[in-house]
Parts: sequence; structure tokens; C-alpha cells
Amino acid sequence: MKYLVFSFKLLLSSFTIVVLLYTKYQILNTAQAQTMSNSNYIIRMGNLNTAAGKPTGASYKLNLTVGQTGPGLYSGSNYIVKAGFQYISSIIPFKFTIDNTVINFGSLVSANGPQTRSNILRKDNQSAGGYTVKAYENHQLLFPAQGQVIPNTTCDNGLCTESTSDTWSSSTAYGFGYRCDIVDATNYCNAGFSTSTNYRQFADNSKSKIAQTVMSGQSARNQRGQVTYKVNISAGQAAGQYSNSITFIATPTY
Repeated sequence: MKYLVFSFKLLLSSFTIVVLLYTKYQILNTAQAQTMSNSNYIIRMGNLNTAAGKPTGASYKLNLTVGQTGPGLYSGSNYIVKAGFQYISSIIPFKFTIDNTVINFGSLVSANGPQTRSNILRKDNQSAGGYTVKAYENHQLLFPAQGQVIPNTTCDNGLCTESTSDTWSSSTAYGFGYRCDIVDATNYCNAGFSTSTNYRQFADNSKSKIAQTVMSGQSARNQRGQVTYKVNISAGQAAGQYSNSITFIATPTY
């Protein structure tokens, strides 16, 4: 009896975002707002602060900005307006966690059909523009000793890509793919997974594919999504230990 062992490691990499802003100042005779942008970002602000910082002492911590136009809390019988940077400045630190970072499919036999495993992605933050979580794989599931791969699924109709989801329910549609599902009351998963049988490929970094959005949302605590990983092998799949690494990139937006 032959045993086929397939597994892959799910790695969470740390990252640092550095944003460099260059602003060109000009004296104008009319009131103007500032718009700063390049191909990766756009920032619209009603004014430029004249001072900002987080001074601290033995008995205090202070988060301040100076120069804001019309800051404050304004309210009436049917509205509340929180104006100013301090209402945007987060008191909830950005946090992203994965409850299980090693996904092991164990021994797979083609006669047993498709197999699935899952883990939970969780995000906490209060950034003004919410967040996105994107993902990519370093390569397809690979058995390095022989150069064999379990290809990424193209689903039942041959339409699945890293950016397109489609039905994957046939036992004769082979490969590796994933989907994202609602965990709590709100669904933060990509709209392409709205149908329960829809899957897609992970973007293959070895082929210069671009990471795709798995889930996204607005500012809040404890936003969760369940990622389900699915693999289905044919009887002709070469025996061996297959693996790859999945990287999730969680980014706050402002």
C-alpha cells in the first residue's frame, strides 16, 4: 500500500510600511485643500498641521496636533460630527492574527476525494479607512525532489484564477485552492466567495502574480474570516511530500 503525504506550511511574515511624502508648498490667493498622491496612495486633508507629536512625562502621555481647522465635537438632535485628526487617531492598535499557521493535509488518497482544512484570520484596528488582507503563495504545491507539482485549481469550468472565483464541487476537478467564509454576523470576505461552492487560486509569486484581497472591512475590533484550503488529487499524482508557503499581508488604510 502506498501512502501519499501532502502538507504545506502557512507562514505569516512581518512587514513594515514606510510612507514618504513630498509636498510642494505654494502661496495662493484662494482657499485650497491639499491633495497628496502617487500611484500607491492618495491623501486629502483640509489643512496642514503646524505641529504634532506624542510628548510624554513621568505622569502623562499626550497626543496632539496644532493647526486643525474647526476641530471639535459638534452635535444636534439628529447628527454628531467629530472633526479633527484626534478623532481619527487610533486608540485601538492595528493587530492581525492567524489561529493556525501550519496546515497539514496528512495522507491523501485520490479515492477519498477532495480534502479541506481551515483557519481563522482576525483583525483589530481603528484606522480611518479600514483595512485589507491580501494573500499569495510562493509557488504551487511542490515535491522538490522530483519537481512534481499539484497545480492550482481551475475549478469545474476551467475559469478559476487568482482573481476570479468559480464553482469547484466536481470530484474530477483537481488541484489546490481556497475560499473565505463568514464567521460572525458580518461577512468581511471577498465578494467572489459569496457562493458557498466558489473557490479560487492563490496568486503564484514565482510567476510574478500579484497578491489578491481575501477580506477587507472598516474600523472595528474582532473582525474575522475563515479561510478554507482545498486539495484534490488524481490517481496519477506522483507520491511525495508536497508543500508551499502562503503569505497574508494585512494593511490598515487611512
